[in-house]
Amino acid sequence: MQPHRLLMAEHQTILHMTTDIGRRVARFRESGQVDLVYVDTSTDFIHSYADRCHHGKEQGILFRDAAKKDLDPKLAQLMDQLTQEHAWARTLTERLVAANQAYREGESGALERVLTALKNIASFYPAHITKEESRFFGPCMEFFTESAQEAMLVEFAEFDRNLIHEKYQRIVEDLARESLD
Repeated sequence: MQPHRLLMAEHQTILHMTTDIGRRVARFRESGQVDLVYVDTSTDFIHSYADRCHHGKEQGILFRDAAKKDLDPKLAQLMDQLTQEHAWARTLTERLVAANQAYREGESGALERVLTALKNIASFYPAHITKEESRFFGPCMEFFTESAQEAMLVEFAEFDRNLIHEKYQRIVEDLARESLD
């Protein structure tokens, strides 16, 4: 398997989730309320899977290694644009968390902010994924030998293996800090 094929498989999972988010936005708007647990779950998915796991491999491994290559300027510019889009998605997710908390607390206008953030997430990822798959992955992989691609896959697997430990270690540390307050 080539590294970009693994990333494309992850894209399918992200697309399934964002499709569901888009459907739920319509239902939430119709009912005039959101399911707080669903929004929490969606936020965790976007943060943990789409950003930390998936974008972590893209930026932390693929983009890092691609930046060491003599990329065509247009491809390098596209990689920078993709990195900026990842940062924008992170900011959008933070806004969703804040809006959901405000909604939970009954703040006026928070429902619309939650719905807008969910809608933006649902529309962002399909376009972003199309850009990566149709314009970046193929040309980028041409810069890597078969052995370099195999090494990248090994690093992807190691990244994934450590991710769950990192997440729950951080949770334990945060809880320990809270108990000291």
